[in-house]
Amino acid sequence: MSEIPEANYSKKWDDDSRSTPPLVGDEREILTAFLDWHRETFALKCSGIPKDRLSDKGVPPSVLSLHGILRHLGGVERWWFRIQFAGEDVPLLYYSDDDPDQDFEDLDGDVEEAFAVWRAECARSREIVSAARSLDETGVHRATGQPVSLRRVLVGMIAEYARHNGHADLLRERIDGATGQ
Repeated sequence: MSEIPEANYSKKWDDDSRSTPPLVGDEREILTAFLDWHRETFALKCSGIPKDRLSDKGVPPSVLSLHGILRHLGGVERWWFRIQFAGEDVPLLYYSDDDPDQDFEDLDGDVEEAFAVWRAECARSREIVSAARSLDETGVHRATGQPVSLRRVLVGMIAEYARHNGHADLLRERIDGATGQ
């Protein structure tokens, strides 16, 4: 029986500067490295594309675009790390009860501004994770009132990025034919 190869995290694109997640480490090191790898992967999938093309909704009837996913991921970073886990009293990004899909649908804003917001939210998320004494620390899940651990937030964010990186693969390929990990 042939052995199944491990996932290939080698660099495929010329401008690929992502850090390879470690093969060995403690739980926090592994989880944060994989989350950062996914963050870097999303940024890579958006790199080199003309700004006006980042808003292309290239897979009809879906409303997804790289710009919309960028806005969504900035909002998700804020929601899970700052609001749910750290309990910060900050407004939601690109969301309201009256217009819950504005992150994907309302792309009138500047792409550079959306990148700046996303990068700032990622940086704040890293600060929050770094300051936590343990992955067992909890915040309060606003929808349920139940505790939510930092471990659960990290795993959920890895899943969120993995899903949207798959979407980004398709969108990027539709824009300029580029593919990669």
